[in-house]
Amino acid sequence: MPAAPRLSPRAIGIGAAIVTVLVWTAFIVIARASAGRSLTPLDIAFARICGASLVLLPWGAWLVAQARRRDPAQGSLFGLSPLALRTTAVTGVFGGLAYAVLSYSGFFYAPAIHASVLLPGSLPLWTAVLAAVVLHDRLTPARLLGLALIVLGDLLVGGASLLHALEGGELWKGDLLFMGAAFCWACYSVVVRREGLDAVRATIAITVFAFLVYVPAYALLAGFGLVASRLGSAPWGEIVFQMMFQGLGSVVISGITFTRMVQYFGPVRTTMITALVPGLSALAAVVFLNEPLYWNLIAGLLLVTAGILFGVQRVGARSVAAAAAARG
Repeated sequence: MPAAPRLSPRAIGIGAAIVTVLVWTAFIVIARASAGRSLTPLDIAFARICGASLVLLPWGAWLVAQARRRDPAQGSLFGLSPLALRTTAVTGVFGGLAYAVLSYSGFFYAPAIHASVLLPGSLPLWTAVLAAVVLHDRLTPARLLGLALIVLGDLLVGGASLLHALEGGELWKGDLLFMGAAFCWACYSVVVRREGLDAVRATIAITVFAFLVYVPAYALLAGFGLVASRLGSAPWGEIVFQMMFQGLGSVVISGITFTRMVQYFGPVRTTMITALVPGLSALAAVVFLNEPLYWNLIAGLLLVTAGILFGVQRVGARSVAAAAAARG
């Protein structure tokens, strides 16, 4: 029988870019839509971790078993994490737990359009600041211009809600949660870059840590009624969907496709392609969620997108891939 046709590297790269952008865009829209359904933000984080663990825990166990044939000291956390315990814990707190809990909680207060600007928009800002402080990165004029545009865009979106905080309402809480989530992911990114971590192993490690820490703790707290949970009353179909999309889609699939995307396009063009996410997710929120698009949101969106593009600098492909491997 004739051999199955192989896809060219170009086709694989383009396909990976399309999948990555679609998943990142859908993450924002679906997370906001989920806020009006049965599950709480902590429930969605629980489903995300469990869904990703179905694939990444066995994968981690296999990687550790292979590594221990050469060095019995490799791995941690019962042989599930391919990274050392300290590195697993630090990356797991920021990239596995804090990011998920803060971002999902933000969608229960603020619309998807705000997330479109503040989640991907604040990330380059926090990352640049932390990299300058921790890694002693040099802030070039182009990057400073990009960061200035991002700050202006964030202020147009989040600043307005903060000014009206004393008048009541909870929109400002969501904006702060989005910026906090971006800060946590920036912390994770800087640790990944400083330690030179592999993309797949970093993604596995944060999932293992979240599974072993968050899942049993949340199950016990919810079981004793100490935290509000709707897992027991929510339709099984919704729980399975969240596990599949938030876990397998946002963590596993987009992590792999992003890495392949960097391998083909390089870090600079990859950043330019992912700069499409704020605009696409905002447009999707208007179309699918009927969210209004006010002038300050449009202006903030344009400024943040321009800031991401201006701030692009050539960094190592491994650093970029590892830092964004599990982003959702």
